[in-house]
Amino acid sequence: MDEAHLPDSILIVDFGSQVTQLIARRVREAGVYSEIAPFTQAEEAFHRMKPKGIILSGSPAGVPEEGSPRAPMMLFEAGVPILGICYGQQVMSHQLGGEVRPGHEVGDGGEFGRAYLTVTKDCALFDGLWNVGERHQVWMSHGDKVTRFAPGFEIVAISDGAPFAVIADEERKFYGTQFHPEVVHTPDGGKLLANFVHKVCGLAGDWTMAAYRETKVREIREQVGDKRVICGLSGGVDSSVAAILIHEAIGDQLTCVFVDHGLLRLNEREQVETMFRDHYNIPLVVVDAEERFMAGLEGVSDPEKKRKFIGAEFINVFEEEANKLGGADFLAQGTLYPDVIESVSFTGGPSVTIKSHHNVGGLPERMNMKLVEPLRELFKDEVRELGRELGLPDIFVGRHPFPGPGLAIRIPGEVTKDRCDILRKADAIYLDEIRKAGLYDAIWQAFAVLLPVKTVGVMGDYRTYDSVCGLRAVTSTDGMTADVYPFDAAFLTGCATRIVNEVQGVNRVVYDYTSKPPGTIEWE
Repeated sequence: MDEAHLPDSILIVDFGSQVTQLIARRVREAGVYSEIAPFTQAEEAFHRMKPKGIILSGSPAGVPEEGSPRAPMMLFEAGVPILGICYGQQVMSHQLGGEVRPGHEVGDGGEFGRAYLTVTKDCALFDGLWNVGERHQVWMSHGDKVTRFAPGFEIVAISDGAPFAVIADEERKFYGTQFHPEVVHTPDGGKLLANFVHKVCGLAGDWTMAAYRETKVREIREQVGDKRVICGLSGGVDSSVAAILIHEAIGDQLTCVFVDHGLLRLNEREQVETMFRDHYNIPLVVVDAEERFMAGLEGVSDPEKKRKFIGAEFINVFEEEANKLGGADFLAQGTLYPDVIESVSFTGGPSVTIKSHHNVGGLPERMNMKLVEPLRELFKDEVRELGRELGLPDIFVGRHPFPGPGLAIRIPGEVTKDRCDILRKADAIYLDEIRKAGLYDAIWQAFAVLLPVKTVGVMGDYRTYDSVCGLRAVTSTDGMTADVYPFDAAFLTGCATRIVNEVQGVNRVVYDYTSKPPGTIEWE
């Protein structure tokens, strides 16, 4: 976000914890803007953001290990409140003059999972929430232990395995929790983090989507000036919200390009055209490229080859259309914050330049365009919230994720127009049944798959030899892990009956009970 427009904020210093993103989410849920910076870039982020408070994350590393991460010392000298979580508590204790030792050297070797702490003293972190003498459930996950205070700190809560469960230096407003308040297994964790940002740091908690929208519109105008922007629409939530926000900022300087590669869901193209042309009056180019894509996919059954071809051909079509429009200076993308975090991970995670399924991957280098990415500070559910703020209908904002290669990766084996048409109908029936049952919003992603398997069936007095349709539905918060949605048997039976009766070419329906891991959400 542009430095001039940064709201009051919290800087989260990332030492590599798997759950650092959750800290940012909890702070934002408390109505306060937050950003994550790896510890290697924390000083630079501090000067840019001028935060009103700092949170130090957990880490897979151990403070006593040689070469383990440290926070820049200037953060402790900056005069702003600090909350250290798990490794963050330990590294703060160590850097300020305390001692941290491996758990196996000091007894029981750490504390993992559910634990109960007892509040032994009042402190600002507990204000209005926890009282002296009370026991509260928290989630521990640590091997090392603080064994000596840093000067100025005192213990304010203890647990059986962690005598330093919560420490506080009220004068400097430095606090440390040995447990993880950001995870759901610490029931009051969100409230503790809200106490830190509101009561300790003194932030109002008035960061809203309306404020974000206003700030972004101003920034886009400043960035783009009188130049032209082109946006590749996928029909998904991210690119749609990005396009509508940019259009609000610069009007007809934006042109959207929607490539119909023949791999879309039923009526998807019509829905996109109606919304962008009729409802928002946004300049939209729709390219009918079905024949091109089907010709290129003929005889290709390897999943990665399918993905690579679709990605490359999308770029070719997009580039041709951009040239017809006379080019543009900027390319709009719906990049989200998890991608940004991943790309700057201090653990050396690969920069998310282009995943092979990314709709407009590779365009910046080839077309020499600057990027406009107005969603890059937002999580997925925040994008949905911004969509509602911009007036997008709920049926569009709440849509399940849909992969860039579309139906091609839901048809294992060769992709043909006929197979796409069969799958489109089966998928639409399945989603219709889910919506009728009121289950759509409870499910992260649901879809049908057309298997490269034929089975014998009986319809009327006739023997059939047709395709098998697989149904998939999962719950998830971020797509990284997923559980199977537990439909009851009557629902699945009803779906199977409709699909077999209404979709010519399918005579058998199965349900996929595999979680992620070991399976992936998509089939290819």
